Amino acid sequence: MVKSSKSESRLPVLGINSLGRIGKLSLWHHVGRKYFKEIVVNLGRDVGMGMDTIARLIEADGTYGLLHRFLYGIKAQPCIQITDDKNGRMIIDGIPVTILREERNPLNIPWRQYGADIVVDCSGNFKDPTVPVDDKKGSIRGHLKGGAKVVIHSAPFKIKNKALSTPDDTTTLIYGINHTAFDRKKHLLVSAASCTTTGLAHMVKPLLDNEETSTILTASMSTIHAVTNTQSVLDKMPKSGEKDIRKTRSILNNIILTSTGAAQALIEVIPEVKNIGFMGDSIRVPTNTMSLIILNATFQARQNKAGDAADIDTRKLNDIYRKTAEGNPEKLVRFTMQQNVSTDLIGEDAAVIIEGQFNHTRTAFIPVDLSHIPNLPVGFLQGIGEKTLKVPVVHAKIFGWYDNEYGSYTNRLGDLTVYIHKNIQ
Repeated sequence: MVKSSKSESRLPVLGINSLGRIGKLSLWHHVGRKYFKEIVVNLGRDVGMGMDTIARLIEADGTYGLLHRFLYGIKAQPCIQITDDKNGRMIIDGIPVTILREERNPLNIPWRQYGADIVVDCSGNFKDPTVPVDDKKGSIRGHLKGGAKVVIHSAPFKIKNKALSTPDDTTTLIYGINHTAFDRKKHLLVSAASCTTTGLAHMVKPLLDNEETSTILTASMSTIHAVTNTQSVLDKMPKSGEKDIRKTRSILNNIILTSTGAAQALIEVIPEVKNIGFMGDSIRVPTNTMSLIILNATFQARQNKAGDAADIDTRKLNDIYRKTAEGNPEKLVRFTMQQNVSTDLIGEDAAVIIEGQFNHTRTAFIPVDLSHIPNLPVGFLQGIGEKTLKVPVVHAKIFGWYDNEYGSYTNRLGDLTVYIHKNIQ
């Protein structure tokens, strides 16, 4: 295990801050991937009865099962060995892992000592990139002072002071969408967006890349989303000033309506979406993972020779996604015509799985009253002799599954982490 400066070693070392859902699954991902030869995890506090408790909680997962079986199948043997209880060292499937249990403030975490050039912050506590490095409550910038060259945040950034803009050294990247925009000379803080934005981006991009479906007039999305740790197992009283009290209701037996910033965040990774009137919402359901995006998009269609607005239909829509899936060697987008239910796809390694059998379109001519359109040139209506035009449109409903924990989000976060590490060397 590295004990001193990274300058003495060329082995790639990864830092992970926090072992929540994404932190723990990121550890699983990188242990299995074996790009990073050492991993340092900061817990910032003692847990249970010490390293035995930590090892057990790393090994066992209520959603994905036991780590060794997840990696190698039902006959696999346990793969975690504690080597130094006092100093928090263990070997996980051949990868040395150090668990730090002293510091919560990023400024005080000794990443430099362990040679961690890149840190993935999965704590969810440091979302504002404008917070000064010496803030008493901590700042994501503290990881940089601690020795990290780049920090990846496993959630969207949220700037509390709306008078402030996003700092120049801060960006949002989704692997397979805009990850190549990473600039090693500029970017120090990177958001990997959210699980829903990741899935949504991979649904929208194929449409915008296709000439016939690039003319999206308006769009909306709903995600039927698995529960998260921000919700309550049983009903409880909300904190003072809490606006959304629905998240304080029991996750065990409720369908809960809530909001999502996915549609707005999409603009950061696909700027042309800004010209689309995009809306989004989230419906939380009592499942532990696997979510479903329902994307509604309306296109301006071209009339065919028969005078019908049918140049975009379900078959063509499915062909777009099928070709996208076939043309992507990493299989970030997958296309299926099977009749799936959510548990069939848990752990599926794809940003999104398009449910082709359930996609559908409808065509229509929408009457537009030109007299209600502002700023028309003087005499325009008299010149054309018509006050109402029939505009051909196609409305599409597209369904995309995504494993909001491991399969879609954590794997893309891992891909982004490796890509950035390779580009800062």
